Amino acid sequence: MHSEKKYRSLAVLGTGSDVGKSVVAAALCRMFSNAGIDVAPFKAQNMSNNSGVTPDGLEMGRAQIVQAEAARVVPSADMNPVLLKPDSDTGAQVVLQGRVCSQETARNYFRDTGFWADAAFESLGRLMMRHELLVIEGAGSCAEMNLYQRDFVNFRTAKAAGASVVLVADIDRGGVFAQVAGTLSIIPPEDRELVKGVIINRFRGDIALFRDGAAMIESMTGVPVLGVIPYFRRFAVDAEDAVPLESKVDPAGEPDPGKTGIAVIYFPHISNFTDFSGLERNPSVELHYLHYPRSLSRYKVLVLPGSKNVRGDLDWLRKLGWEKEIESFRQKGGVIMGICGGYQMLGNTVADPSGVESVPGTSRGLGLLDIETALEKEKCLCNSRGAIFGSETAVQGYEIHMGKTTVSASCMPFLSVSERNGNHVQDYDGAVSPDGRVFGTYFHGFFDQPGARRWFLSFVDPSHPDREDEEDGEDPYERLAAHFSSNLDLEKLFSIIMQ
Repeated sequence: MHSEKKYRSLAVLGTGSDVGKSVVAAALCRMFSNAGIDVAPFKAQNMSNNSGVTPDGLEMGRAQIVQAEAARVVPSADMNPVLLKPDSDTGAQVVLQGRVCSQETARNYFRDTGFWADAAFESLGRLMMRHELLVIEGAGSCAEMNLYQRDFVNFRTAKAAGASVVLVADIDRGGVFAQVAGTLSIIPPEDRELVKGVIINRFRGDIALFRDGAAMIESMTGVPVLGVIPYFRRFAVDAEDAVPLESKVDPAGEPDPGKTGIAVIYFPHISNFTDFSGLERNPSVELHYLHYPRSLSRYKVLVLPGSKNVRGDLDWLRKLGWEKEIESFRQKGGVIMGICGGYQMLGNTVADPSGVESVPGTSRGLGLLDIETALEKEKCLCNSRGAIFGSETAVQGYEIHMGKTTVSASCMPFLSVSERNGNHVQDYDGAVSPDGRVFGTYFHGFFDQPGARRWFLSFVDPSHPDREDEEDGEDPYERLAAHFSSNLDLEKLFSIIMQ
């Protein structure tokens, strides 16, 4: 598939899930871009409810959008041709090359992955024709032997691209010697030969103390250690399929009274929880994800996030007893916000006549906004811009939803929309209750912008009018690239990609 090129593609594969492959790939994308190389990211298949919209209105995983930004290239659905969006424990919506393709059970999907692999490699071929170098991210562990013959995301993609492989291990979780040596010992010899280097990620403490450890790994495996990367908190690539481990989930304590406490209900099918990354990094905010009902009296805001199974998560919410706590919070004047699926739940009803997300039917909503939602077969995919209704605070975000919401005259819009997918529009989004304390929107990414965050935090907690923010004007991709560059053997790294 690969033609005569100056550079050999590089595959970033992992010893396990959540070892930091996405961040490593993003760092490499920026480093290679800084070196003047036309680089682009690629991941054959993502399993994630964290997706975004490309400039041409197609859907792809958020991690590859971040990597494309790091590489300074326009995000393309070819960079993530197969996206699985779980909506139950055993099923998922399949987005193929940016468009909804089918609904599959795990058993049906993995019975024969040839069709999905063919589509992925078709996209891979197009990207290889357009760019000098690809940084390919693998999925999970590259050594899941029971799935090896059906896995087209790791070594099969590397071989299709003619790529060298860098293996990423996470020392923070422990057992790094077994991670590396074990992975290399059980994969087939022909795949082991592709592994040209190891990156030890997330090291804490005095890095000099691990120099002998790196030498031991090289001696045990015969594979060079390209670098030991200290734990880095100043950059985050949107997680794929779970709230990041460092987030606070069902904490025992209450939020710090000196900060703005925000509670986000952690639905079983939560989607795009990356909407809250900007708030989590803000030093004046304490954000908690809550599975289980608890008193919300110490929180300023309750957020209902996106969901890949709105009616199912609404039913879960009621069975656990959340509805009582939500009503109490509302009666005491708390601010309640819904985003996408959470916005739909705040209304009177959510109808799914065609069984788009689950069994056909209609569910009663929480009745906090006078709106009605019907799920439709066609998905709305838009990059959108506008302003908070009645203000000059600019906002931008992306819309990914199957539902169409009808808003009654008793509600004001939340946003004025001026642009969708580059086209000028005069429209509105969302709804606000008559007293202004409950509102919802379809805009994912609302909190990614400092102006929107400042407006929101000043509105919900006027006692802190001068909001601190983590934004310091420095390009986070440059910060990330500098961190990796100072801890990697760049000569070895560049020798791997040079043919």
